Amino acid sequence: MPPTPYPQILPAPPPSLLDPTTGEVPLKALLTPTGLEILYYAQISLGTPQQLLTVDIDTGSADAWIPVECWQCANKEFIPERSTTYSSDGDAFDVSYGSGDVSGIIASEVVSLASLSVSSQSFGAVNRVSAEWNEYPNDGLIGLAFSTISVSSKPTVFENLILQEKVAAPSFSIFLARGKEDGSSLCLGCWDPLKVSSREGGRIYWASLMSKTYWSILMDGVIVNGQRAELNLVAAIDTGTTLIYLPELVAAVFYKLIPGAKPSTEYGPEFYTFPCYGAPIQIAFSFEGQPLSINMMDFNLGRTSASSSECIGGIVSLGRGFPTNLAIVGDEFLKSWYTTFDYSNGGRVGFARSANEN
Repeated sequence: MPPTPYPQILPAPPPSLLDPTTGEVPLKALLTPTGLEILYYAQISLGTPQQLLTVDIDTGSADAWIPVECWQCANKEFIPERSTTYSSDGDAFDVSYGSGDVSGIIASEVVSLASLSVSSQSFGAVNRVSAEWNEYPNDGLIGLAFSTISVSSKPTVFENLILQEKVAAPSFSIFLARGKEDGSSLCLGCWDPLKVSSREGGRIYWASLMSKTYWSILMDGVIVNGQRAELNLVAAIDTGTTLIYLPELVAAVFYKLIPGAKPSTEYGPEFYTFPCYGAPIQIAFSFEGQPLSINMMDFNLGRTSASSSECIGGIVSLGRGFPTNLAIVGDEFLKSWYTTFDYSNGGRVGFARSANEN
């Protein structure tokens, strides 16, 4: 069956996908003192018998890793000697992220999320993490991008759920709650109608993948208070990124559309400020011709200081050294949209207005 033409507006998924009871995984948010969500993480189990650990849920990478015999790790470790199903061939594992790096060896184990289990799941048994990782509450990470970009070149956890016929559909959906630790969720092979706003009847706006590497789709414009700037960017939809990142020149164009906005002198050239008490601002990104809005509560990161009339914008310049056609769309946007990552129909990403927007 050929991919469905895009952009397209479709009704809610069929009833077979609306029961999340077997595949819904609760997520917990790490919050700053001001209430900004830094990351979202879940509890998983590894091994036989099961050992409980926590992992960052990251659609912007494709490897899974857990600390094993990691003397410098501050968080919980997996103990392979206590499992009868652990194995490793000793191949090297080394991954770098925007927020640090990890290294170790490639291992294999039974991995379970909610009531769904994957046998012989490859993962990085890491014995070294950079200092940044010890600042976070999650023990490890599960990447949910495509295995074409994984270090191990092995199927991801969700790809194995599909291959082992453990899920009702080859898609997963993510709801990110706003301003609270609990209430977020990952729905594996399902779509939860309770996470969708009643304002639009559960309609999904679909955009086709540009490649099966990252969950990357076409961003063809940005609109600020009705003024549109045309773009031609590859937008990676990334739950592992807190903010929204645009190429340096595109960020400059965007902030020119906001009266009074200017580069930040306090937080570095990647950040911009704007008047806290100026005219209301309405922002939307266009994906394949469909404009999707951002809630200003998520865009406004707060005042530069307690007495300042300048606020920090949550759309940030990638700076130099990154591809000039790359955008990274993180949690700041996804809190407004219940997002479905679909392997079928040629690969696509779907956005339904989030229940946060009721």
